Amino acid sequence: MFIGHYAASFVLKSCHKKASLGLLFIAVQFVDIVFFPLSLLGIEHFRLIENFTEATHFSLDFMPYSHSLLATFLWGAVIFISVFVVIFKHHNLRFKMAVVFAVAVMSHWFFDLLVHTPDLPLTTDNSLKVGFGLWNNDVLTYVLESVLLVTGLYLYMRSTTGRTKIAKYGMSVFIIVLLGVNVINIFGPLSPQDNETTTAITAIAAYFIFAIIAWLLDRKRVSNS
Repeated sequence: MFIGHYAASFVLKSCHKKASLGLLFIAVQFVDIVFFPLSLLGIEHFRLIENFTEATHFSLDFMPYSHSLLATFLWGAVIFISVFVVIFKHHNLRFKMAVVFAVAVMSHWFFDLLVHTPDLPLTTDNSLKVGFGLWNNDVLTYVLESVLLVTGLYLYMRSTTGRTKIAKYGMSVFIIVLLGVNVINIFGPLSPQDNETTTAITAIAAYFIFAIIAWLLDRKRVSNS
């Protein structure tokens, strides 16, 4: 799953107004942000195979340290401690903030479970793997991600107010762009220039660019409570 993960960011932001939407964008993709550098280092491994499933060209061969259920909970704990002890140590809502960001990180595995083929390990020994396999249907994958994202956006927009044109319409335009990007991501072919290295670097860059855009647009909206 790609853009569907951002639904969790919007939902958590609508529930906890003090959380940064930009940081939530990073948190929900944190597992992938760990995975791609590990793949560049040769610790974890994926291959690009044309039409591996209808919805993805990714054969995710080995990723127990980023994408196993156990690892995901451990990364969530790392983020919880980082937020509670370091980032918001003087914030009076630091416990709630830590919980929100830990939940954001851990949501990644459960969203992935819906679409992945059985390649998600339960533990770091990489033995038992699960996945409901929605990636075998590209249309249903796109519809699911779109519904999740638009629903999250609706809850976010209902909980905030924009006082300028950019504030009122910017986030919606951004989501339309993400929906368009996901058309290419799911339905587009591999190009001759695509390889595992460029894919990993591009993905990491995209996660941070999208987070910066979300942060900038969120700054222009005001909480309704």
